[in-house]
Amino acid sequence: MVEEIGTTTDGDLIINVGPQHPATHGVLHLVITLNGETIKKVEPHLGYIHRSIEKMCESLSYRQFIYVTSRMDYLSSHINNHGCALCVEKGLQIEVPARAKVIRILMDELTRIASHELWWGAMAMDLGAFTPFFHAFRERETINDIMEETCGARLTMNYMVPGGVMLDIHPNFRQRVHDFIRLFKSKVHEYEEMVTGNIIFQNRMKGVGLLSAEDAISFGCTGPTARGSGVSCDVRKYYPYDGYEQLAFDEVLETAGDSFARYMVRIRELHQSIRIIEQLIDNIPEGDFQAKTKAVLKLPKGEFYQRVETARGEFGVYIVSEGGTTPYRIKFRSPGFSNLSALDHMARGSKLGDLVAMMGTLDLVIPDIDR
Repeated sequence: MVEEIGTTTDGDLIINVGPQHPATHGVLHLVITLNGETIKKVEPHLGYIHRSIEKMCESLSYRQFIYVTSRMDYLSSHINNHGCALCVEKGLQIEVPARAKVIRILMDELTRIASHELWWGAMAMDLGAFTPFFHAFRERETINDIMEETCGARLTMNYMVPGGVMLDIHPNFRQRVHDFIRLFKSKVHEYEEMVTGNIIFQNRMKGVGLLSAEDAISFGCTGPTARGSGVSCDVRKYYPYDGYEQLAFDEVLETAGDSFARYMVRIRELHQSIRIIEQLIDNIPEGDFQAKTKAVLKLPKGEFYQRVETARGEFGVYIVSEGGTTPYRIKFRSPGFSNLSALDHMARGSKLGDLVAMMGTLDLVIPDIDR
């Protein structure tokens, strides 16, 4: 839905994009000021699906609040839950079994691949290419099947718990992950042939939505959005958790700062996630999948913070405890909100048709922003 809502005194046109619009991938409302087809200002309006998640968490136990975060960035639900569990474990000084740590990382990286697959297919469709969407979902469905078999769900798995994971992996888990890796490696060349190397696609992306490293830092951008501008910020490297420091993988950086650079970061991250999974899948330690914890958890009085690297960037969990069974205050630092704040800066001076490419490479999940 694109609707004219008025003009300014100097003849500029003010239009609505959204809140219901295919390019917004959710209920995001943009008020755009145009001079002809040139963008002068982009003003995001949020609040259409605000659910007061942070306030809600104050009435939930330290086991319950974790799963509310599955409904924020629902494409990184495992990783969001992982960050919450780590924060609780930090407060209670729980030692997580080695087996649980490896299972958590495997699930995180499978989640990252599934998220990037959906992003790749949806972004190509935003720019007019319908076929890649089906190719992306071919690999993504394989991951969802693996998740369903072990966790019992395909999207919001509720699998991470304080002390480890809720259930041990399914007996078929290793074999199915190996099957997925073979499938991915046999099909990934199609991504290059259909989209990455397509000259029309490159012309739509290169030089569009420029964001310098300094501006990315100033806006608080993280994840592929920041790394596409050359900003080194991978939480798995700087603040490793659950054993990432023992793994060999590269932080993917591009320096062009345009939409194509952000695209290439995510494409290359797919290969790094496969690299991590290959190191772990045949080296899952024996032992417990969950540490012994009390049925009712009480964090000691104090403040606790934990960050993790989701598919979209840094997700932070800040807990203030008064020593009771529920948090006194919880604050989530979600990557989408900061990344969206850079859209106006990136879009000014560009054409309206380029806005879709910019939004696609920000990889916005609206519930993560409007929480």
